[in-house]
Order: sequence, then C-alpha cells, then structure tokens
Amino acid sequence: MDLRQLQYFVAVYEQGSISAAARACHVAQPSLSKALQQLEDELQVQLFQRQSRGVTPTEDGERLYGHAGRMLSQMQSLRASFRHSVTRVQFRLGLIRALGVERMSQLLRDFTAGVDGLELHLVEPEDEADARVITPRMLKAGEQFLPIWHDRFVLALPAGHPLALQDQVSLAQMQGLALIKRTPCEAWSALYPELIRQGIQPDIRADIHTIEYALGLVSAGVGCALVPDLESLRERQDVMLRPISDLSLERTIGMAYPRSQAESNPLQWLQQVCRQTASQAS
Repeated sequence: MDLRQLQYFVAVYEQGSISAAARACHVAQPSLSKALQQLEDELQVQLFQRQSRGVTPTEDGERLYGHAGRMLSQMQSLRASFRHSVTRVQFRLGLIRALGVERMSQLLRDFTAGVDGLELHLVEPEDEADARVITPRMLKAGEQFLPIWHDRFVLALPAGHPLALQDQVSLAQMQGLALIKRTPCEAWSALYPELIRQGIQPDIRADIHTIEYALGLVSAGVGCALVPDLESLRERQDVMLRPISDLSLERTIGMAYPRSQAESNPLQWLQQVCRQTASQAS
C-alpha cells in the first residue's frame, strides 16, 4: 500500500465516480482503476460497488476512508513543517455563479498549487478583481478575454418523469411544466421570453441562484431546471438531462483580465491553467 493508492481511493470515494476521480487526479482512468484494484487485492476486500453510473463505497470502503483521510492529512502536515516561509501573494478572482463545482474546483486547485504563498480571494464578478471568470457579455472596456468552456444548456428532469422517456423536449411540451427558475442565467433569459412569445406558460415552482440547489429540487421532484450539459451531471442517476429540440441555448465562459495591467506571476499562471483547461475540454 502506498500514498498514491490512498489518494486515488479518497478521490474515488469523494467524487463518486472513477472517471471523475481520474480527472481530479490528472491520471488516465485505466491507471487509477489498476491502482484501486491493487489496493483491494492487498487488503483482500472490495472497497466499492461498481454501478452503471458511478460507484458506491462498501462497508470496508467506509472504514478505509477514515483511516486514509487521517494518514494523508498527517503526511501533508509533515511536508508543511519542512517548508520555508514564503511571501504571501494576494489575488482577487471574480466568479459568476453556476460554473459547475467540480470543474471550477479543479481549475482553482491547479491555480493555487502553482503559486507559492498565494492567498486567493473569491469575489463577486462585479467587484474589483485581478481577473474574472465570466461570460463575454460581462466584459468591460479594456479587458482581454480567454475562453475556457463552451456549454450547451439542457433540461434536467426528475428520474421517472414522463418526458425523460423522450430523446428531447420541445418548447410546446413545456406548457404547464413545473420549472425551477434560476437567475441570473443567460440561457433562462433567452428561454423564458421565447416561451412567452409562443404563448407557452410554464409553472414556475422556485426561483434560486445556483445549479446545485436547482438540481436538488429536481432530484426531489419539485420541478425541472435548465442546466449546462456538464459531464459530472450526466453521471447522476437521480436526474435525467434532455436537450430542448427547437431552441439552441449555449454560453461561453472564460477569464477576463485588464489589457493594460502588468502581468503578475499569479496572473500568468492562471492564464496557463485556463489554456490547459480549455484544451482538455475541447
């Protein structure tokens, strides 16, 4: 047993998916699966129940998670005790909402890992910041824009919803449909006026801000919600994603930063991380 195997195990446990854990650990999925299998062989137990979508920890997996977490934490503390003090570097990053927790967490993890002494402050996109992760519509004069992700929006339906039996959903089928309104959302701002223009009136059940809350309400059967078609959402079993057949709803997300600003080391590294992320996403 080695620390790498434990790190992979913890990633699979927390991500709930081998593919998502492989992305988080920056390794190929077969390599992570092999290391996990070696760990199970060494312990002579099964740590996860493999399912069509994701994995579920067994009782032995639950036990190991507590031990592994403590061991990895102790190792991090040991390494930190030998590090020399570094100058703190403050960096303010503005973020719009509904970016997708998994992919944004990965980008921030890569960013903070590459700058010694970085003290990252996450602020609202309208606040003063060294850089902002936004859509092109929010660009200010004098800002440069570096694209990262291109999202297509789909309709998230509760598992078992009648419309989930179809490959796609038409606008006409949204008449009287229970919907979770999420604002601010550029896709919603395009969808709702089109519904009204066509005389289609959905049943608005809630008005919230984040994708996570929207998906929670969808999972609970409160209604359907417009969400970006993220890979992490496709692995969920409690919600079904279906495209809207007669309306294209898309957005581009990228990093904006002042053209005239002298590029600091954190900004240069963030640009590199964003380019790498965009390359992987494409």
